[in-house]
Parts: sequence; C-alpha cells; structure tokens
Amino acid sequence: MERPYFLAKFISYFRNKRKHFVVYGLPAIASALGSSTIAEVKVVEGKGFIVDDKRLATPGYKKKKFNEAVKSITNIIEYLRVDIEKQKLEITFAGDLIAASGVGASAAQCTSLSRAISDTFNLKLTEKEINKAAYEGEKAYHGTPSGIDNTASTYGGLIWFVKNLRGGENTMKLLQSPKKMPLVIINSGITASTTEVVADVRRLKEENPKKFDKIFSKYKNLAEKAKKSLLDGDIVAIGNLMDQNHKLLQEITVSGELNDKLVKIALKNGAIGAKMTGTGRGGLVIALAENEEIQEKIAKAIEKEGFDAWRTMIG
Repeated sequence: MERPYFLAKFISYFRNKRKHFVVYGLPAIASALGSSTIAEVKVVEGKGFIVDDKRLATPGYKKKKFNEAVKSITNIIEYLRVDIEKQKLEITFAGDLIAASGVGASAAQCTSLSRAISDTFNLKLTEKEINKAAYEGEKAYHGTPSGIDNTASTYGGLIWFVKNLRGGENTMKLLQSPKKMPLVIINSGITASTTEVVADVRRLKEENPKKFDKIFSKYKNLAEKAKKSLLDGDIVAIGNLMDQNHKLLQEITVSGELNDKLVKIALKNGAIGAKMTGTGRGGLVIALAENEEIQEKIAKAIEKEGFDAWRTMIG
C-alpha cells in the first residue's frame, strides 16, 4: 500500500495524550504531521502472519512494544474478518515517521495497516470504517483508547476532538488555522508504558477526586482558549497555553524530570511555549517557535545536549 498515513499530533498539548485528559471526555486538539507510516500486505502460502517492520525508531522502542504490536495487528485482522487459517499475510511497515513514545506511532501503524488490508482484499472501507478498525488496533497499546490518535491519523489536518463516554459517536471537527507555525519535536529517548502511566493517573484521580476535578476544569478552559487562538492564528497565546498545560501535566505526575529539563532548554532558547506530549515520563516534548530561525536555534540547543530534535510545521 503506497499511500502515506499521517501520524497524528501537533497539539498533543491540549489533548495530552489520549489517556490523561481526553479519555475522561475532555476536549482535545490534534494535528497530522508531514511524516508517514506506510503498510503493505501481501498474501502468501501458509497461515497466520509475519511482520517486517522497517520503520525508524527510538532505540528499544520496537522491542518494548513488540507484544502490543502483535496484539494490535491481530485485533485489526480479526475485526476485519480476514481468515488467516487458510492464508498467510506478509505485512511490511515503512515510511519516514520515526516511531517513538508520544508521536502517535501506534495510531499511524494501525491506520496504515487497516488501509492496506482494505486494499489487498478489496474491502472498500470508508474513512469511518478505517478509523474504527484502527481504533481496535489501538486497544492493544492503550487498553481503552480515547480515539483521538487514530482519528487524526485517519483524517489528517487539525482536529477538535471530544470522546463520547456513553459509547456513541465521538465529536470531531476539522479546524483551519490561518497561520503555519514552526514546531520542534524533542525526543527524550525514553519509551514509556502508556498503560502503566494511565493506570497511575486513574489511581491518583480515584484517591483525590476533588483535586482532579479542579485540574480538569482548568484543562477544559485551556482547550477552549486554544481552539480560539488557533482559529485566530495567535501564536503567542498558543505558546502561553502550552506552558500552562505543561504545569497541569506536572500536577498529575505524568511529566518527568527529563521532560521538564527539555522544556526549560527550549524556553531558554526562544520557544514561545513548550510542553511534554504523549504518555509522559519520557517520550517527547514539543516546542513552539515564532519563526524558522528560532526553531533552528531551539533544535540546535537540544541537539547540543545529545537529544534528537525534529523540525516540522503545524497549522
């Protein structure tokens, strides 16, 4: 399958990770990046499936996620009712998206595989059906996914997302910002376990519901302001909201010492705003820059410290 599948995430900053806020029915904003994961499926003799994962990845990422990946592929195959008892699937993953915690790599993998199976078996799946299949795959990685990652990966663009906690259709609206904004994605090199971190947050919420109610209220207000700022192209306001969001993530214990260090480096070198994104306790940090000159300054400062920095544009 030669069609690229967008990974999802710019503004993981407000969604912040499908689990920590979005999974509780709070609004989120996500965006597709320019990088992609490509899947190809061939039918060969035998039964079951084999996988050739050629994606670039953070060291140790594929090994740590191996069992989840196998379960994810199995979920999608079963959901799409592909019989692998009488035929064998040869699955190949490639593309220029670097697999790392916090960048939506699992969603990109699930979406691309769903599309590839649809093409190989001429299932003629709609975008909505692709999204549902990818969601089934995401369950292996996240337990009960919010659905935001696979949605952004399926449809692309800038998305306003609210999970329907009653099981109905999720709210998804495409947004259009009048301004393109330079972003630096910083890789801590640490692969975190989403299920473990999510479980920790849920436990803390159950132990102190009043505290979390206040945090969630602040977060919802930030998300609403972010939506308006994006539609207005107000990059300064967006940066300020990112900083506030990072503080909330610190409060719910999902940011780690290294995440905080990388945020400080980015801000010291001119970032308008910076925050961790994704699962946390490692993974990625994103930093917003006013222009490409400052974007490059931030990226070089991060690289000087020995971390990978990816330059991209969002909006």
